[in-house]
Amino acid sequence: MISSLLELLPQLPPFLPLLIGSLAAIFLRGHLRSVIMLLAPVWGALQLAAIDPGVYWTFQLLGLELEPVRVDKLSLMFGYLFHLAAFIAVVYALHLKDTMQHVAGLSYAASAVGAVFAGDLITLFIFWELLALTSVFLIWARRTDRAYGAGMRYIVMKVLSGVLLLTGAVIFITQTGSVRFEEIGLEHDGILKLGSWLIFIAFGIKCAFPFFHNWLTDAYPESTPTGAIFLASFTTKVAVYSLARGFPGTELLVWIGVTMACFPIFYAVIENDLRRVLAYSMINQVGFMVVGVGIGTSLALNGAVAHAFNDVIFKGLLMMSMGAVLHMTGRINGSELGGLYKSMPKTTILCIVGAASISAFPLFSGFVSKSMIMSAAVAEGYDYVWLALLFAAAGVFHHAGIKIPYFAFFAHDSGIRTTEPPKNMLAAMTIAATLCIIIGTFPAQTVYALLPWEVDYQPYDITHVLTQLQLLFFSALAFAWLNLRNMYPPELPSTNLDTDWFYRKLTPGFVVPIYYSVMQMMNKLERLANIGIRRLIRMSYDDDKNQPKGYFAKLWPIETMVLWVAFLLAGILILYYV
Repeated sequence: MISSLLELLPQLPPFLPLLIGSLAAIFLRGHLRSVIMLLAPVWGALQLAAIDPGVYWTFQLLGLELEPVRVDKLSLMFGYLFHLAAFIAVVYALHLKDTMQHVAGLSYAASAVGAVFAGDLITLFIFWELLALTSVFLIWARRTDRAYGAGMRYIVMKVLSGVLLLTGAVIFITQTGSVRFEEIGLEHDGILKLGSWLIFIAFGIKCAFPFFHNWLTDAYPESTPTGAIFLASFTTKVAVYSLARGFPGTELLVWIGVTMACFPIFYAVIENDLRRVLAYSMINQVGFMVVGVGIGTSLALNGAVAHAFNDVIFKGLLMMSMGAVLHMTGRINGSELGGLYKSMPKTTILCIVGAASISAFPLFSGFVSKSMIMSAAVAEGYDYVWLALLFAAAGVFHHAGIKIPYFAFFAHDSGIRTTEPPKNMLAAMTIAATLCIIIGTFPAQTVYALLPWEVDYQPYDITHVLTQLQLLFFSALAFAWLNLRNMYPPELPSTNLDTDWFYRKLTPGFVVPIYYSVMQMMNKLERLANIGIRRLIRMSYDDDKNQPKGYFAKLWPIETMVLWVAFLLAGILILYYV
């Protein structure tokens, strides 16, 4: 019987175990629900290990051959990553009794897995929309007015992304006759160029391109402590996968990625909400991945997907540590925290591991993937890009490597005394921290072994190590000097203006008055039109029964009107037959 089950595993869609786990969470309670939720990602990972590369479950729909499941090295790497992330997030959420978060979290993970294994654009669109539908409940689960508003803005952006993807896919399919999701590119002519650009922008919205990024920094900090772990793991990484699949080597992505890597630093340094700092940091890290996809060489693409793999783990670890702080203290602003290392020493150590990883310290996971992207930039002659990424790497050390642990656990003593978070939260953080160290120490046996393209890269050579250590040393020195001189931006209760101010504040303030002015003018025109019509009616119909009806009837007798009608008909006949 066991052998029969093992033979059945490769024949099931990869997203099915997580979907079954989410459906079971609706009906089960207590320890049984926890067991099923833990088994779902394990079952899914075992299934991936047993499946062979290829296309599965193909069928015809309206003359199009759909490929709901396509397995190759690229999709497998993200599949393993998403199952690992789902397992860690489930462990972190075991103390909860909230059915909505459990169901939404696993459904969200299932949607992400379905998206990366989609072999055609129609299947991709379906899971693209399911990602939005399932993830928004993790924001609303916090049950606050701010969470509700952020969730509504979040879903609007996700629906926009879905509409653009569907429109672009329809154009692409009708122009090429193919529904397969493979390299699309932007080098097309005519209507096909429009379709490819629409798909590109749809991916960019989910990837948090500049000016499309505010949904992330708006919504993620308003989610629940556990929901933020799921959110940090899937949406942007599905977008990175989609770019790597559809637009590898698109040079525009290099410059978009550089912008993403640099501009969030300035917001993160002055932000008070530490989870929002991590949201900006997420855009920064995704920027590195986008640069790798844009460069398009095997080294760069390997670096992009390896960094996506590592980012889910170390960013998840930092999110979990801040979630633990929020869970235990009810506070997350840096101005209200400090001194927590006394009552939360284990959480402090685990947070520092995550900070070292995101800062790319040697022997930590971030170092072995970020250096691949920067080496690829140098190899392809992108010297200015390399310098910009070097600046971005120093910036991330400031706002995520130092600021997060410093203001949460050290800095001034806020007087808050609490305890460590529940054991399951500590266990999840410990798993992530252990992976950060193992991957950083043994990259060839771990993340490099999963890479889609052939890899011949040695991260631990003297140049890479010394360059990174110098960067970290002088960045730390700059932080210490600025802090001692009281020149470092203080943690203050404030609201920082981002580009969403234009459509959340400026646009309503500018458009609404214009709208009301136009409506008032339309109402006046309508009233004038009604007056004119009523006057015309009175002119056409006379109240005096003994007189010809209306003004025109008084001037034109019936005989004259009949004569004119006869002339008109005669003219029409002449024109028709001549």
